[in-house]
Amino acid sequence: MLVSAVAGMAGIGKTELVLQAASRALRTPGWFPGGVLFVDLFGYDSDRRLSAADALLGWLQAIGIPGEHIPAGEQDRARLWRSVLTAYVRQGRRLLLIIDNAADTTQVTPLLPADADIPVLITSRHTLDIDARLHDLNYLDTDAAIDLITKVVALRRGDDTRMGAPDHRAAIADLVNLCAGLPLALRIVAALLADRPQPAALATLLRDTRHRLDRLVRRETTGELAVRAAFDLSYRHLTPQQARMFRLLPINPGPDIGTTAAARLADLPADEATILLQDLHRAHLIDEPATDRWRMHDLIRLYAASQPADTPDEADATRQRLSTYYQDTAYAAITHLDPTVKTDTTVFETREGALAWLDTEHANLISACTTSTDLAFTIADYLDFRRYFDDLITITTLAADIYRQAGDRHRVGRALNHLGSALRQVGRVDEAIAAHIEAAEIYCELGDRRGESAALNNLGVALAGMRRFDKAITVHTRDLKICRELGDRHGEGTALNNLGVALIGVRRFDRASTAHLEAVKIYRELDDRYHEGAALAYLGVVLLGLGRLDKARELWNQAVQAFADAGDTASAEGVRQWMDEPSPEAMDG
Repeated sequence: MLVSAVAGMAGIGKTELVLQAASRALRTPGWFPGGVLFVDLFGYDSDRRLSAADALLGWLQAIGIPGEHIPAGEQDRARLWRSVLTAYVRQGRRLLLIIDNAADTTQVTPLLPADADIPVLITSRHTLDIDARLHDLNYLDTDAAIDLITKVVALRRGDDTRMGAPDHRAAIADLVNLCAGLPLALRIVAALLADRPQPAALATLLRDTRHRLDRLVRRETTGELAVRAAFDLSYRHLTPQQARMFRLLPINPGPDIGTTAAARLADLPADEATILLQDLHRAHLIDEPATDRWRMHDLIRLYAASQPADTPDEADATRQRLSTYYQDTAYAAITHLDPTVKTDTTVFETREGALAWLDTEHANLISACTTSTDLAFTIADYLDFRRYFDDLITITTLAADIYRQAGDRHRVGRALNHLGSALRQVGRVDEAIAAHIEAAEIYCELGDRRGESAALNNLGVALAGMRRFDKAITVHTRDLKICRELGDRHGEGTALNNLGVALIGVRRFDRASTAHLEAVKIYRELDDRYHEGAALAYLGVVLLGLGRLDKARELWNQAVQAFADAGDTASAEGVRQWMDEPSPEAMDG
């Protein structure tokens, strides 16, 4: 059977596509001598929805069957319809059938011909379970969307070259972004620009997310073209459970959401949440960009977020459930990266699995930090490990500001310490030193020696980065003393390793060698391969400084393996570069 079903969200251009295809086909000699029959089933409009029987009645009358010869029942009408179509084919009067806006298979199946030579084009917002070739429509890319707007405006206003001016073109690109490539929204924008060709002013109006949907409307005496109205029809078609999931999904702050997170969001078992997500996907209200990842079109997201909740506290309760999920799961993942805490294998059995989850949820976690500031502390080590320093600066700056306002000095110190580390990594070392000094002072005032130790360690690293090695040695020595008094073996190893780096800077290789050897021993006791790799790498630098290149290469090979075991390919590659081009510059880290 030559049946094609075109599916996509409201406003994606399904009807326009099939009508354009039909128009081209009819212009091809000999293809459809019988013409084309079109029916709009209004499947999503409860007031105008046509049953299959009603559609059959209209088609039978359209091809000239007298009313008295048309049966009353749907099945009888379907049999008559199929026999008429077969007769048309035998007479060389082949037809093209277009079934537009179908909501389900019950509307479509009785309309399909028995003759496989009669093509049928079907459009639906759902992926229909019928024997047809499926075509899912996607949004327009930026260039195509800009081209659509400029051509429509030029057509309606004449060859208006102002739309091609650089300032107008930039504003049109802005409008395309605000419409997120949805053809219906683009058509409305084009119509509004044809009325008033001021794209920058229109972009300003649409930039307000609270009113964007209400402003994407073009009113005429015969009615209006509106994005919200198109979305309304899809929303009314949902069951209460589907509608609730649809409303809650925008509460997730990131660009997409995993199935497990969506289940926690909706407070449902995973299997029930999966069914609802699949239902919404079949209705083209959400996309599945990757397996078990769900995403909303920007305008659909705004629409869903604007729908009234079942209860006054629905949004707050949902946000709290989701925040707890991200916090708890992120902590379980981080235990696989932090050698100072016991590894939690109840959520992630392996380090690789934990890192994979963190990588997948990266954008969501960063976005969630705007409302869950403690999450910033939980994921700081991950962001440092993956070198997402700009993200780390953003979320720790926010956390520090929030905790200052709340008067929580301890958390201010913690935020500043993480912030300083990220600032140093992006070359803003003066700011990093200031942040670490303030953090150390806060911890000292509060009597938090572990916090003071962490701040001193990072301060020493920042000072060494500024080649202020003598001060760095003083700070790391102070940190080492605190760690030994606390019995903090991991902190002791870190202090020794960074002390060794500062000693390399002033060419005190014997003392540096002793420090790095002690650090390697401690990290091996703690089975911390990542920091063992760092200690081995700098021990190799010491030996390079002593003129023992062969031994240095041996240690660097061990360091590369340690970093690889820890999953840090960037550090491993950095050590390989030292091996390829050993130079005195490497000694300064």
